[in-house]
Amino acid sequence: MKKVLIGVLILLMTGLTLVGCGGSGGSKDTGGAPKTGPAGQVVVAQGVDATTMDPAMHAETPTGNIQRNIFDSLIFRNKDMKLEPGLALSWKALDDRHWEIVLRQGVKFHDGTPLTAKDVKFTLDRIINPDQKSPRRSNLEAIDKVEIVDDYKLTVTTKAPYPILPGRLADELIVPADYVKKVGDAEFAKNPIGTGPYKFIKWVKDDQVVLEANTNYWKGAPTIKTVIFRPIPETSTRIAELQTGAVDIIVNVPPDQVKTLESGTNTRVSTAPSSRVIFIGFVANKGGPLANAKVRQAINYAVDVDSIIKNILLGNGYRVASPLTKAHFGYDPDVKPYTFDPGKAKELLKEAGYPNGVELTMDSPNGRYLMDKEIAEAVVGQLAQVGIKVKLNVLEWGVYVKKIMAKELTGMYLLGWGNSTFDADGTLYPLLRTGQRFSYYENPKLDKLLDEARSTIDEQKRLADYHEAVKIINQDAAWLFLHQQRDIYGASKRIEWEARPDELLWLYDAKLK
Repeated sequence: MKKVLIGVLILLMTGLTLVGCGGSGGSKDTGGAPKTGPAGQVVVAQGVDATTMDPAMHAETPTGNIQRNIFDSLIFRNKDMKLEPGLALSWKALDDRHWEIVLRQGVKFHDGTPLTAKDVKFTLDRIINPDQKSPRRSNLEAIDKVEIVDDYKLTVTTKAPYPILPGRLADELIVPADYVKKVGDAEFAKNPIGTGPYKFIKWVKDDQVVLEANTNYWKGAPTIKTVIFRPIPETSTRIAELQTGAVDIIVNVPPDQVKTLESGTNTRVSTAPSSRVIFIGFVANKGGPLANAKVRQAINYAVDVDSIIKNILLGNGYRVASPLTKAHFGYDPDVKPYTFDPGKAKELLKEAGYPNGVELTMDSPNGRYLMDKEIAEAVVGQLAQVGIKVKLNVLEWGVYVKKIMAKELTGMYLLGWGNSTFDADGTLYPLLRTGQRFSYYENPKLDKLLDEARSTIDEQKRLADYHEAVKIINQDAAWLFLHQQRDIYGASKRIEWEARPDELLWLYDAKLK
């Protein structure tokens, strides 16, 4: 295939523009150092604490929100979700398996060390190294090798055509090779150094992470001097802290509190349709009732998702029939949600050999997602009506994450997955491909489709594969499909900041009035 055709296809599929690629002329930086220098303090309250400061060793948005302000990615996704130059001035496909990446010169890590191609190669190699056990490995395992051309240029070779590589690179944060090697993984996970707009100052576990403006940031210094992230699991406490002025941004505002904050003297609300889908997964690959598709289908028929969206989320959610939203490449509008049909659920349980119902367990976090515990409780109550008895375990997020990472989940589990690539691969492959880090599902036919779709640049072939894949996932009831999240944030009127569809809490663009 001719190089030009490859380039055009890849640009279309990754949302790039010719200007965004940077070409040989680079790009204009936005922002610029304020005349008076950074000033003031902003406090952000998330529902959970970070689990690590090492970008390679997590796959959670709250942790990533902190790290995104400390580190930079090669490619940046702007507020419109378009890709633009970050640490990379340009990126282009040389052919169907080779990519050239040209780095921005003059960028320095927080300790003054210059960023070079060595750091990029180290970062990518570290993630794809099986011995590292990075939960992000599936994002980059299509990479065969990373080669340094010179201090500011690299070639990335993929094992097969991998058209979403730029989107993947936008999700990975670059770390300093020499510093990580010197201090080791454990120390780096507690005291990170990046190239981002904020420097890490301290992390008091379950209390706060303190960041300070990087006045030598390559885009120009941030306007805000100090940023503090606080974990506040209880929703009522987050709201009270916002109302009293103790915090400036809070996540997961309950729908019934929106009017209160909108009418507050010093508070407001910012919302965005999220890329995140909330679902209840099934451990279907370890035997037991959930290994039976009819039981999984029965659970889908037994839960009134529309009622949950209406009565618990007060309309702040969008029903889904598969793991994808309308914004994702691969979404199939012909795949419809399960209807609420308790009679059908009982019939399927009987056909599956469980005429008297089944007993299951379900894990859920509290405070991580909007009304997560309340949704889990509603599901348990509805399943009981058809004879499915569920023991609910509500876990602290850090404990829950460790359980997920260790693949210790059993029964059912409530989880949300945000996919900032806006491509089906970013959801279906890590969550439903046999053997992947977050997968408790096995289906050889689905595996074949997912493997084919991620290794071709033929857009129509990929779309057809994903349409067939989501039909299989829906019909086989791989999950209990719930909703696309509508993110609701509370914010102080003293700060200029707006919610993004990818849930990124990016403080570089924020300003104090």
